[in-house]
Amino acid sequence: MTERCDLLITNVHAATMDPSLPGAYGAIEDAAVAVTGNKIVWIGPRRDLPETTADQIIDGEGQWLTPGLIDCHTHLVYGGHRAGEFARRLGGESYEDLARAGGGILSTVRATRAASAADLYRSAEPRLKALLAEGVTTIEVKSGYGLDLETELKQLRVARRLAQHYPADILTTCLAAHALPPEYDGRADEYIDLVCEEILPAVAKEQLADAVDMFCENIAFSVEQCQRVIDAAHKLDLPVKVHAEQLASTGATRMAAKASALSVDHIEYITDEDVAAMAESGTAAVLLPGAFYTLKETRVPPIDKLRAAGVPMAISTDLNPGTCPLGSLRLMMNMSCNLFGLTPAEALAGVTRAAARALGVCCSRGVLRAGLRADMVLWPMESPDQLAYELGALQPAEIFFGGRHVTAG
Repeated sequence: MTERCDLLITNVHAATMDPSLPGAYGAIEDAAVAVTGNKIVWIGPRRDLPETTADQIIDGEGQWLTPGLIDCHTHLVYGGHRAGEFARRLGGESYEDLARAGGGILSTVRATRAASAADLYRSAEPRLKALLAEGVTTIEVKSGYGLDLETELKQLRVARRLAQHYPADILTTCLAAHALPPEYDGRADEYIDLVCEEILPAVAKEQLADAVDMFCENIAFSVEQCQRVIDAAHKLDLPVKVHAEQLASTGATRMAAKASALSVDHIEYITDEDVAAMAESGTAAVLLPGAFYTLKETRVPPIDKLRAAGVPMAISTDLNPGTCPLGSLRLMMNMSCNLFGLTPAEALAGVTRAAARALGVCCSRGVLRAGLRADMVLWPMESPDQLAYELGALQPAEIFFGGRHVTAG
């Protein structure tokens, strides 16, 4: 009996990233992939393909097919820029110095509050297009530059609107506990009251967030304050993520793991106890080498310990106006290898299956497997190692979002 599908790709090598298959990439050479609707319905060696007809047949010409890339930690929607702070850091001022002087996050808060929703949409478009052009098909977008009810909702609504007009799945995260707004100076507990009692319920009511995040650091919020945010999020049935241990060891990672957080992000200062807690809870580690690079940090996350413990290591851009204004997930793959010591295969896993784990969507994407969504990228390369190695000239040949061919950018 002849099978029928919407799309059939043949003469292709598949880096499935499926851990159930042998090899670092779960590679299937000379593969075929059949898609119906928005899902993969068959994938395997071409010689094993059942007799199949398709509305569209694509000859992969011996190129490599990977899952669509996933950027699992971005601050894509914001107002203004902070190029002046970049110059000041080059002059010797630290990130903490600038933050305590009213710069940093609060600088962007002022610009974002002043911007209209239309302004935020227009300014986010070029950043989004840059990621899409690299084969990114799922993007997380955080709020956190409003720090008041009106602007937090505005950021999240803009992110949702972008998803309606561009071929990508945009997952939104409420990061109202990002910094202390100036009007609450010296009253951090009262601001956390606002986050827990007003902002998060309003966000949940409009269904504007897929998760809740918080910045647990000595320049932001304490473990105790962040625990309150976690408790409020859980009452609203929202999963949590935590910015943790970027600047110092605080215990935030253990708090996050105990709360079954989807991920802890940055983690340069995590301890052996933190690693064990993440491994036990299944919480993913999100590595942000771009921020490490931009801030000229020297404390490298304990990659060997995370690897040995089996903690999923995701990689993301942390695209934001201050500590990582770099809109290239492929660059982050390269940096994770050169700065943190990941292998090229770990880097690709970090922007596919581990990134899906960090967003709580690994049941639907992140690997090429029958039953999962057909987010796929065809690359004109001889080896998948090239994705973390070669930047600039190596661009996607084809991008598929939910089985639908889309134009890069």
